[in-house]
Amino acid sequence: MALRVNIIITSLSFASLVKMIITLGGVRMPVADLMKRFGGRRCHGSDPPPGRSIPAADLRKRRILIVGTPNVGKSVIFNYLTRAYVTVSNYPGTTVEVARGKGKFGGQEYEVIDTPGLYSLVPITEEERVSRDLLLGEKVEIVLHVVDAKNLERMLGLTLQLLEAGLPVILVVNIMDEAERLGLHFDLKLLEERLGIPVVGTVSTTGKGLSLLRRVIAAYVDGDRPGSHLQVDYGDAVERAAARVEGLLSGEYPISRRGLALVLLQGDEKLLKQVGRREGAHKARAVSRAVREELKAWEEEEDAPLEYRVMLRRKEMVENLLKGVISFHRTRRVNLSDWLSDLTMNPVTGVPILVLVLYFGLYQLVGVFGAGTLVDYLETEIFEAQINPVVNRLVTTYIPYQPIQELLALEYGIVTLGIRYAVAIVLPVVGTFFLVFSIIEDSGYLPRLAMLVDILFKRIGLNGRAVIPMTLGFGCDTMATMVSRTLETPRERVIATLLLALAIPCSAQLGVILALLSGNGAALLIWTGFILFVFLFIGYLSAQILPGERPSFYMEVPPLRLPRLGNVITKTYTRMHWYLLEVLPLFVLASVLIWVGRMTGLFETVIRVLEPVVRWIGLPPEAARVFLFGFFRRDYGAAGLYDLHQSGGLNPIQLVVAAATLTLFVPCVAQFTMMVKERGWKTTLAITLFIFPFAFLVGFLINTLLTGIGAGLWLGG
Repeated sequence: MALRVNIIITSLSFASLVKMIITLGGVRMPVADLMKRFGGRRCHGSDPPPGRSIPAADLRKRRILIVGTPNVGKSVIFNYLTRAYVTVSNYPGTTVEVARGKGKFGGQEYEVIDTPGLYSLVPITEEERVSRDLLLGEKVEIVLHVVDAKNLERMLGLTLQLLEAGLPVILVVNIMDEAERLGLHFDLKLLEERLGIPVVGTVSTTGKGLSLLRRVIAAYVDGDRPGSHLQVDYGDAVERAAARVEGLLSGEYPISRRGLALVLLQGDEKLLKQVGRREGAHKARAVSRAVREELKAWEEEEDAPLEYRVMLRRKEMVENLLKGVISFHRTRRVNLSDWLSDLTMNPVTGVPILVLVLYFGLYQLVGVFGAGTLVDYLETEIFEAQINPVVNRLVTTYIPYQPIQELLALEYGIVTLGIRYAVAIVLPVVGTFFLVFSIIEDSGYLPRLAMLVDILFKRIGLNGRAVIPMTLGFGCDTMATMVSRTLETPRERVIATLLLALAIPCSAQLGVILALLSGNGAALLIWTGFILFVFLFIGYLSAQILPGERPSFYMEVPPLRLPRLGNVITKTYTRMHWYLLEVLPLFVLASVLIWVGRMTGLFETVIRVLEPVVRWIGLPPEAARVFLFGFFRRDYGAAGLYDLHQSGGLNPIQLVVAAATLTLFVPCVAQFTMMVKERGWKTTLAITLFIFPFAFLVGFLINTLLTGIGAGLWLGG
């Protein structure tokens, strides 16, 4: 039976394909038996998973991990189970965020952890590695594996690999409504009996099945867990290799030693180092030597890699387990959602749809309404008319010392400049962008956009997955640089970081520029064309110059749905909250640095150095201050450009030149810091030293071209 699989796999490397298909093992008591034995009873404890011991009284260490591939509804289930008291923090040593909350099940309190997307215990991306490390490093009472019912055959491999690792698993078959609408029907009780673990069908968006899931969790944490009877036979050669490596492992691990040995034999070098730290130097060398020798012996005897054999045997087991579990009835008709989904991924229709999304989403809502209507109101009616005059009067009246007056108020004060820019100019633009991004994300359009641009992105050394950090860059390039860590290869991460720093304006910068150019369609078209050309041209050159593995692409495609108001509001609020916490202190810091620079004369010295360069590209010397502001914050530079334009300091050609050059100019301090953290000093300095002269060179070329063809006439200048 052929299942409809909504996954994008284009030019996927063999190794990546192997790593995406997951393994088998382990058995637990079915839900029916658990509910029968323990339903209605108060849970007092749980047996420790294989390979470790957990103090029953230490409730703070009772944990439930939610795992699964992206876009299967993990976060919705996490929010339901935790309800409140959720914290989001970076996983130690990384910039990958992990959400933690508290939930009560059977009278016991548990920490619930929502992990990043995971395809396999042999990770490819940093997100997968964090999820795998959580499974290996946390003391876990339950692992909730959430899968998409439509793709059960493919996703069940990870369930089996988790069981083979000896982890206590509950399988959550989510998005059942979409699967049934496609004509798929499931016998989950039969699957539960075959796997030997609880299996719960849910529709997380409507809440269907979630109350049952809570009851199953409450019963399962207090249930007896019989030994595993499911076992994958990988053949004599693989079994012999796994047994040899397993026999050398003597440390305490949160997963079974056999499962650990199989992961090591699939070439996970970082896991081998972790094992080495736990086993000690002498034993670590023996384990490493055994892995190398077994892999070498395998390569001499077999044509395909060892992981390919493991994959095939697990796939065979999945197929056997699903016989009679899934039935297909051809009663389904193509509805509006399916029709629109196909249109969004077809280049002929997808590109016009993308243009409409950009026009109504970015241009009208962010550019016109956010950066126009809202900014004008807050800037003119609130700050200029009410707040700034009061602050200036209070400061000059009660603080006699002029340097302190200039620090707090007047032209470059913390309140009159820093907070004004952050609240009146940046906040409405960022808020409207995150609203648009949340709508796009909740609708399921983002993965379809990834498929649409995948072919084009491969020309610039990226793949469709990179559309996520690139799109997020239009909100905050600092956040997007952090998210670029999810890309598969170091080469892709460097290219993405370069393009984010060079040609992706953040929402505040983009919103102000769109507001400035929106009254002149020709100017906006020229700016857009140049930035798009630079993005593609530099990306193409980078792909030709930088060495490394060519990108592969895989991404789950969730159903196309109408966005839910509650989800959109929650996501928008969360991102705005994060952004304000990150940006407001930096605006205050930028005001202080500007004040220090002005007090010491350093600020004016830098401006004088920039003035000849600014004149060279056809701009008035006052624009030098805009570029200096732009280094402290991109939004500062955009806001400075806004002020300069409002004062009549730029004609249409100069406005286009300034907008293009500022967009390409060096990243702000926050993004620069994140680049150092993610890519290191050497790469960050190389990118910055390239961007600075390149931005002004492009500005010079634009000014020369537009002036030479007399563009001022039809630009209105």
